[in-house]
Amino acid sequence: MSAATITVINGPNLNLLGTREPGIYGTETLADVEARCVAVAEELGLALECFQGNGEGEIIDAIHRARGGSAGLVVNAGAYTHTSIAIRDALAAVEAPFVEVHISNVHAREPFRAHSYLSDIAAAVILGCGTQGYDFAIRRLAALVSDR
Repeated sequence: MSAATITVINGPNLNLLGTREPGIYGTETLADVEARCVAVAEELGLALECFQGNGEGEIIDAIHRARGGSAGLVVNAGAYTHTSIAIRDALAAVEAPFVEVHISNVHAREPFRAHSYLSDIAAAVILGCGTQGYDFAIRRLAALVSDR
């Protein structure tokens, strides 16, 4: 029997982790974050797929690819969190739980960042925990997948 797969989807500008506003997002690179995610998934007996895209359509395509093949998703949609009904609709169509992740505490930043089009359909929302939020999200999905 193969391991359940968790898909990690990162949105715009997350490819710049480690160099973009390190005071807000830290110094870990996206490759560092993905390596930690793989380690956590392996510890939990899960397979992991990672994707990063800067375009809304790319992200929607990645969500569609996860449909039917992924037991759950970790989603950091970046700025699209606050603007994209299309990404929300794609996530609703996957019919698998997803955890919304934000590296920073979006509620302690600009007012426009406080609204999310994703939160009310997410299984959980993790924010302000730095990149460790990804670890928490994978662990939460592992618990949800085991309950199915």
